[in-house]
Amino acid sequence: MNLPILYSFRRCPYAMRARLALWQSGVTVELREVVLRAKPAELLTTSPKGTVPVLLLPNGQVIEQSLDIMLWALAQSDPHHWHPAPLVAEQLALISQHDLEFKPLLDRYKYPERHQELSASEHQKNAMYWLLENINHRLEQYTHLIDNQLRLSDSAIAPFIRQFAAVDQSWFQQQAPQALQVWLTQFTESELLAAVMGKYPAWQAGAATWYFGQHKSTL
Repeated sequence: MNLPILYSFRRCPYAMRARLALWQSGVTVELREVVLRAKPAELLTTSPKGTVPVLLLPNGQVIEQSLDIMLWALAQSDPHHWHPAPLVAEQLALISQHDLEFKPLLDRYKYPERHQELSASEHQKNAMYWLLENINHRLEQYTHLIDNQLRLSDSAIAPFIRQFAAVDQSWFQQQAPQALQVWLTQFTESELLAAVMGKYPAWQAGAATWYFGQHKSTL
């Protein structure tokens, strides 16, 4: 089978959102689970930056950014209308804002020892404030970030907020508004997330081939 090859790491939110879009698009790929402390030479040859996700297409094209992988997958097929033309500008703007603004706040909260200009609790509050200002107000109007349907933006952003909530679940449950908690719970308990979070053995050359997609199988 001449399929795209996806280098992934199960818990990475960037890789997670790429898998979400691939799954929803119906595209099947060969999945190569990467151990980040022992990256295979094939990954580094394909993408010297050495981060995941990376998608290698059968024609040799390499897609190195998670959002670009999502957009490629949905360009092949978008049966659930994740990225309809009228919403393209709004969705991409929101995802870009999240990636540029919230992701650094999340990193400071997760690794306060690396960012000692503020205390851990201050980093925590800064990240929550961003969510209140930029995410929660949307969820008070709609069930999802753009409207009342799961879209590209929900799946591109939710894996990072899931990570934020997991750092201190008790605090998040006490401090996060109901709308934000309901939306995140819908995502974390969804069949879709369960479908893309299956565990795969670390890939190495010569190992069994694993396929990822709605018609996945092993050889």
